[in-house]
Amino acid sequence: MAKRSFPLSRVYGLLEPGPVVLVTTARKGRANIMTMSWHTMMEFEPPLVGCVISGRNASFDVLRATKECVINIPTREWVKQVVGVGNCSGCTVDKFVKFGLTPVPAAEVAAPLIGECYANLECRVADTRLVNRYNFFVLEVVQAWVDAAIKQPQTLHHRGNGVFAVASETVKLRSAMK
Repeated sequence: MAKRSFPLSRVYGLLEPGPVVLVTTARKGRANIMTMSWHTMMEFEPPLVGCVISGRNASFDVLRATKECVINIPTREWVKQVVGVGNCSGCTVDKFVKFGLTPVPAAEVAAPLIGECYANLECRVADTRLVNRYNFFVLEVVQAWVDAAIKQPQTLHHRGNGVFAVASETVKLRSAMK
């Protein structure tokens, strides 16, 4: 098989870490949503998620101050809202209103769940040691919710430059892990 050089600026699309998510934060009675695709599972129990949030995003300062958020996992039906949320600033727009998304009170954190999302993970910041250098937060999931009616969620996976793959086929193999 012949291989060719691949642009370093596009490596991200080869290693995309998982589904595109909508992160909600809240501070002083104002909720915000940001689109995020740079995240990774770090531990099973307690569930730890690492994520990069740009210091230029309004959500960065809120997460840093409140130390809590919700990771909301949308499905294919919401792709236009996901892209729209990622292309405007929460400093000037109420994204819940603009994109017709429903804020739902969370059980453990002040940030709201997004009602339309397949799953919601309430999180608290567990470690900030890499925030100053890399904008990398380590989050502990303290409560998780999932829509049990959705058996095969078609989640979105960002490949870069406005290109998404949709997860839909499941391959199930025996595993010794729990």
